[in-house]
Amino acid sequence: MRGGYHGIVARPTVARRQARKHSSKEPFSSGLFLIGLFKLFKALLLIAAGVGAIKLLHKDLSSTAMHWVQVLRVDPDNRYVHGLLQRVFRVTPKQLKELSVGTFLYAALFTTEGTGLLLRKHWAEYFTIITTAAFIPLEIYELARHFTVVKLVVMAVNALIVWFLVVRVRSRAKKGT
Repeated sequence: MRGGYHGIVARPTVARRQARKHSSKEPFSSGLFLIGLFKLFKALLLIAAGVGAIKLLHKDLSSTAMHWVQVLRVDPDNRYVHGLLQRVFRVTPKQLKELSVGTFLYAALFTTEGTGLLLRKHWAEYFTIITTAAFIPLEIYELARHFTVVKLVVMAVNALIVWFLVVRVRSRAKKGT
């Protein structure tokens, strides 16, 4: 007798082959990857804004704003700078707290979307479609209220993200996976 092999070959059962087939990862998609990175980038920006709001909470906001105007050598009489300073001077500590909480919650939403998309999870595609599409009416309202190119670009990018993900989800549904 030679060793323990007796001509029996272990073959995977049909159930094991099907389980392996369904557990395989989704193929790489550069679009999904870019959207995931974009969402994580927005999350980082919001976290920075939230931390900044917390740091300003126990400081004299008007003197801090005037300090930065001087450091950046910006003309405080410029109509845009003057308007911005007027808004900053009216901010209360309660509003700063609310702003920081809101930015952290929004950052958590973006982090969830971005991480799920980078991990190629189907639930993240649906989640991103729902959350991004839900904000488009608000973006349209803001755009109509006060038009800026930045608002237009943000709305266009979000609409493209929703369109891309809907097409992707529909094509997967047609394939039956």
